Amino acid sequence: MRERNRSMAMRRVFGGAALALALLATTPSAAAPTASVASVDPARLAGLPEFIDGVMAQQIATREVAGAVVTVVSGGKIVFSKGYGYADIDRKIPVDGDKTLFRPGSVSKLFTWTALMQQVEKGRVKLDDDVNKYLDFKIPATYAKPILVRDLLTHAPGLEDRGGITVESPAGFVPLGTFLKDNIPTRVRDSGVESSYSNYGSAIAGYIVQRVSGEAFPDYIDRHIFGPLGMTSATFREPLTGTRAENMALGYDLKDGRFVAKPFELYGNIMPAGSASATGPDMARFMLAHLGDGALGDARILKPDTMKQMRETLHKNAPSLPGMAYGYMVVREAGPRLVGHGGNTADFHSFMVLAPEADFGFFVSTTGGWGSYGARTELQNAIIGRVFPENPAPRWTGTSTPTVGAYRTNRRTYSDPPQPEFDIKVSASGPHGLVVENRGNKTYWEQIGPQLYEQVTAARDGGPFEKLEFYGPENDRKMSFSSQPHVLYRVVK
Repeated sequence: MRERNRSMAMRRVFGGAALALALLATTPSAAAPTASVASVDPARLAGLPEFIDGVMAQQIATREVAGAVVTVVSGGKIVFSKGYGYADIDRKIPVDGDKTLFRPGSVSKLFTWTALMQQVEKGRVKLDDDVNKYLDFKIPATYAKPILVRDLLTHAPGLEDRGGITVESPAGFVPLGTFLKDNIPTRVRDSGVESSYSNYGSAIAGYIVQRVSGEAFPDYIDRHIFGPLGMTSATFREPLTGTRAENMALGYDLKDGRFVAKPFELYGNIMPAGSASATGPDMARFMLAHLGDGALGDARILKPDTMKQMRETLHKNAPSLPGMAYGYMVVREAGPRLVGHGGNTADFHSFMVLAPEADFGFFVSTTGGWGSYGARTELQNAIIGRVFPENPAPRWTGTSTPTVGAYRTNRRTYSDPPQPEFDIKVSASGPHGLVVENRGNKTYWEQIGPQLYEQVTAARDGGPFEKLEFYGPENDRKMSFSSQPHVLYRVVK
């Protein structure tokens, strides 16, 4: 069953998570955004390296982590970039926080969204245009509304999710445009209605950049983002060569209690969605540019107003939970506002979080056995809770009835038979409690609003605290989690 669950999850690389892990994910808040300036407690920042050392020591011992990198920026500089565990276990090569490359997975999409907004600034792309205007093929107009460029940024093109985005060897690579033309997912709803994570939509955004700029996508990123920012090791190209290949951390399976190295993953056919490789300092320079409203040293990759726009909420699935910004996932709406993005390949699990009001950010990436996925989530939450602690929400004692039953994700291949074993099961526990079951894992939740609940199971002191909301009309009830603004769950009839 574990291998079957893993197989299912790996069809969703570059974004979505198994809920049993995602229930422990990023920080929610139902508060409205604030323009106030926040700050990082100097004592919390000063003690952060030792705090992370302790978390990583525990994870390497208990969470199947073979190697990891943690990079923190604050006040316009890199606070530290540190490696943990091994980049190559068999050769006993430790992770070097400055030189070892990791796979950011879907965090790579932030490079793609940055490139797309560069083209918006130049007037070559308009956010309210039909994406077909910029393509050399047509996405069928099977619904009334066209897919707009802005719908790509919020994962709301209305497309089903498909696998088949990896290849076994470079011989399987095809040009980006050819892959996208030959693998158009079925449209399953109107665009702009609900976020449902789409690797295909993100790759379309990168292809638009390629089409309007006249530069091949990896060349464009090199010249207009990686080069100007001094991200000297970062690349979208696969496979790696030279020094990059020598410094690349290996992916692993855990078999019979031992780490077994795996071949380098190949996602080049859907490159803009997540084929990047980068070091911790590379990611730090990108974070510093975004925290610096587009500037790093003498380089400027976007105008300040554009950078601020990218962090604004553009679409929400759930009324009271964080939504999607311009490519960013909103991690917390206030106290301070946090934006970021997660990323998962089959072998690497990453997350980047920015707190623009506090001029703070971090990037983490882990590799190892399947448990390293949950380790990534626990690590990111530990950092958020350490630097920006919060309190549990007040409990609510009013009268309301949750919609219990089974819920199914809107991110799936609709042409495949449903798989009820992956549905989320919700049952009542007293007048103000819920039990949420996912693949045998049960968590307990307490009510904090008419249709809003906060997770109690595994909640850590200082947060972050996961929230769940029910919403929608009685004939189409939906459920969302605060850590998953990119998907929703619909009650199974």
